[in-house]
Amino acid sequence: MSASRCNRLTRRSAAIMLATMLLAVAAAGERARAQSATVRLVVDYGDGVIKTFTDLPWAKGNTVLDVMNAAKDRPHGITFSYTGSGASALLTRIDDAANEGGAAAKKNWQLWINTSYADKSFGVYEVQPLDVVFWRFTTQAGK
Repeated sequence: MSASRCNRLTRRSAAIMLATMLLAVAAAGERARAQSATVRLVVDYGDGVIKTFTDLPWAKGNTVLDVMNAAKDRPHGITFSYTGSGASALLTRIDDAANEGGAAAKKNWQLWINTSYADKSFGVYEVQPLDVVFWRFTTQAGK
């Protein structure tokens, strides 16, 4: 085998090895980022009291309901109740604050994700890494 052919094979092998190592490092970084991804839950009771839960674990496919269940298990966590399931799940209570009904002056739990008013049930709304799930006990829809 000639020296130039040998050098070409050595360079090609080195390039393949380097590319493989770079792909492995990138894949490991992606796995670490997915494992460390979290969401935050903020509960505003509408009376000056706000509970914040940070570093709640995130996994692909998690819903707001999953986030709330994770917050239940935290020290000084929350309790909550809801009716229905999936797309028809309706939050009825967080801790001692229960929905009051449909009149204009009545308070009810309303959901925002980051800064957007939720357009679907918390039972199916999928969260993304670093999302802020914000429940507010208020009288004004979407406000």
